[in-house]
Amino acid sequence: MTPVLPVADIMSSITSVLDAISSFWANLAAVNWVALLFGLTVFVIYQSFRSRAAFNILRAAYPDEEIGFRYIWGAYMAGYGFNSVMPARSGDIVRLFLTKTSVPNSTYSAVAAAMMSELIFDGVMAVFILTFAFSQGVFPKPPDFSSLASFDLAFFAQHPDFTVFMITFSAVAVLVILAMLSARIQSFWARVRQGLTMLRDRRRYLREVFLLQFIGWCFRFTAFWMFLEAFHVGGSVHNVLLMLGINAVGALVPITPQGAGIQQALILQVFGGVATASVVAAYSVGQQIAIASTMFAIAFACIFFLFGFRSFKDIIAAGKAERAAEKQAAGARAG
Repeated sequence: MTPVLPVADIMSSITSVLDAISSFWANLAAVNWVALLFGLTVFVIYQSFRSRAAFNILRAAYPDEEIGFRYIWGAYMAGYGFNSVMPARSGDIVRLFLTKTSVPNSTYSAVAAAMMSELIFDGVMAVFILTFAFSQGVFPKPPDFSSLASFDLAFFAQHPDFTVFMITFSAVAVLVILAMLSARIQSFWARVRQGLTMLRDRRRYLREVFLLQFIGWCFRFTAFWMFLEAFHVGGSVHNVLLMLGINAVGALVPITPQGAGIQQALILQVFGGVATASVVAAYSVGQQIAIASTMFAIAFACIFFLFGFRSFKDIIAAGKAERAAEKQAAGARAG
């Protein structure tokens, strides 16, 4: 039987979010704005280091092309900004298109592979951070996710068989698509390998990607310390690592923008014994609002001033037009 999202769980999740928003507005006057603004500034610096690592990956894949860092930075910021306000990581599509148009003679498959190679660092750090988080006694174990006031995470936790089925179905679907494209699969994998060029030079990868991402991670650590201080939850190594663990779990189920519902539910439980319920609730929503509004403002500025688009729809329309032109050109060459 196909599981159905329980209405009660959805309403409970919505109620929890609304209560947290109410607490945020009630505690707005108590926010340490200096710490908040400093945290947001440092957070943008963190994203800039990430974008520089992405630029180095693309430069390795396309050594003969002239690539402007500001455009790769703008594409990265635009993607993250749209992910902050749109569900299902829709911003990744924006970033993919903007990056592809910023790298002469590039292909979507190579650029997508380059983007995927950035996740190695995230996977390594997630192992250490989640190991710490689950060992502290305040972080819920995976079986307990089903009781959280977050309908998306609770749904998948309550239906493990369906979750495994969806993962398996997705993997099979990818294999079927690859089989259908078997006539072009050789050139496809060649472009993917091009996007992963950086990984074949370990020293260069460690120096130009992993190291930059680690420096960026240090800025991210500082940013969340400031956010915890700004909302009076309390900045500490322990609390920041727990918060980063919450972010890691939220990234696993990106149904809501930046896993907002999951993060909010986990913050309420993990930090429930650190500060009062109203303070924790205000932090759970206030931090997400601050990051999302800041990054979306930067994203809109990038697509308007750097790339000349006026809206998300314009980007999608341009992407479709480019894909249609590429197919037409490929058909003409085949003919």
